Amino acid sequence: MADNNIKSMIGKVFNDIADAMQTGQFGERVRVGITVAGSELGIDNIVKGAEMAQARDNSIEVVLIGPKVDSKLTQYNVEGEDAQHKKMEELLDSGEIGACVTMHYNFPIGVSTVGRVITPGRGREMFLATTTGTSSPHRVEAMVKNGIYGIIAAKAMGIENPTVGILNVDGARQVERAFKDLSSKGYPVNFTESGRADGGSVMRGNDLLTGTPDIMITDTLTGNLLMKVFSSFATGGSYEAQGFGYGPGIGEDYDRTILILSRASGTPVVSNAISYAASLVRGNVTKIAKEEFEKANKAGLKDILKGLTKDTKKAEAKEEETVEAPPAETVTGTINGIDIMELEDAVQALWKAGIYAESGMGCTGPIVMVNEAKLNEATKALAKAGYDVGEADPC
Repeated sequence: MADNNIKSMIGKVFNDIADAMQTGQFGERVRVGITVAGSELGIDNIVKGAEMAQARDNSIEVVLIGPKVDSKLTQYNVEGEDAQHKKMEELLDSGEIGACVTMHYNFPIGVSTVGRVITPGRGREMFLATTTGTSSPHRVEAMVKNGIYGIIAAKAMGIENPTVGILNVDGARQVERAFKDLSSKGYPVNFTESGRADGGSVMRGNDLLTGTPDIMITDTLTGNLLMKVFSSFATGGSYEAQGFGYGPGIGEDYDRTILILSRASGTPVVSNAISYAASLVRGNVTKIAKEEFEKANKAGLKDILKGLTKDTKKAEAKEEETVEAPPAETVTGTINGIDIMELEDAVQALWKAGIYAESGMGCTGPIVMVNEAKLNEATKALAKAGYDVGEADPC
């Protein structure tokens, strides 16, 4: 038995040397698993993607998990999607594989995936944070966590100081305030500026197409939709042909590197997702996640997140409070920078201050409208009430 073990070890050493000479990369190969059953495009689609990833990078060893198939790749044969996931988890937890790519996997609450796309405007890579899973049942808290997950993925991929933008969706301004608070307390966030004339860290639709930030923060449902559009806009939607898939599930204290594909992900995306997985293993994504959460928590992340959920309770309490509007006036002055989720509260705050106001939607997003003569007074009143405000800007 001892002789067999020694022979096995010697054989592995010689194989590693041969691989290193061929690839120019010395050290152990990264073993990445992929579950083969479950694709709407058939098992063959997954296997071809796995073989493509193996052929173009011999520093990766791709292993197949699922029913037996005709392939020279290493296989762990099990039947059924549940059995695939169970075997995948066993291999991950034992260290036999460093990461795994799969479909239709349920992450625990607090874990969501960071997708990676190629934007059509300038061919830039961009991380979408996030694309599947639920970081938190509370929308704004979830988006703040999504941003940290995006930073973790980008750093694991070798981007030391990734730029961050927040997509202009519900809750964006609250997320921006939370990150500015976190940054001021010791967790630096490298905000980028929108490519549009108004600038700012809240991103417009144009910024999606050009890939303005390294990391685009959004809610998960929007991120999921964007992944589908970016990956299949040229194919009619039934075949996802571009990008790197929906990415790794990331969360505090979550230590499995599991990446998600859609059931409509085509062979090129399958191959790219395996490469993405291998790069995350090399970049030690679990170690980076631990370090980033330690830094963020030291800067008061948990208190900031608690404050966000308290704001929701306050908003619910405000719904029962009736505020009478001052006498109506012509409202041609506009104030932007108010999040749509806080828009009506901002109007009520001005009414309390004796300033007539109405809510509306401008070309850059939600606006508060007041009499032009009272614009400065209204801006100061909103700032005093804790709202981030900006000047109006044309589309």
